Amino acid sequence: MNIEFLATVAVIAPDPTNSRNLYIDALGLPLQGEGDGYYHSEQIAGCKSFGIWPLSQAAQACFGTDQWPQERPVPQVSIEFDVDSAAAVSPAALELERAGHELLHGPREEPWGQTVARLQSPEGAIVGISYAPALHT
Repeated sequence: MNIEFLATVAVIAPDPTNSRNLYIDALGLPLQGEGDGYYHSEQIAGCKSFGIWPLSQAAQACFGTDQWPQERPVPQVSIEFDVDSAAAVSPAALELERAGHELLHGPREEPWGQTVARLQSPEGAIVGISYAPALHT
């Protein structure tokens, strides 16, 4: 697999309001909300996208439910690595599976156009292999 860049880093927030108090109010990061609890910015130097991702949304994205499964470690961060095309996500996911890594979900296209497959790292982080067209400009 050919990782082109680190695309996204997002803290996973069980309490998004408390996280916004730190990252927006105290640190002054220029994060913008979507109205659904997810805040992000593509304007922080050195990072294509930084966000606050509510745990309920991470659970929904990975498992189709608002609750994170009790049998899995609760993630504190999500890291996504972008490949060169949407078509490259599936072979990359297969490569990870062949290396013994269990995917949380296979490659799929999200409503905003990103193609992504996710796994949970040994440290408990959500790791995505993705192609986000908006970040490839």
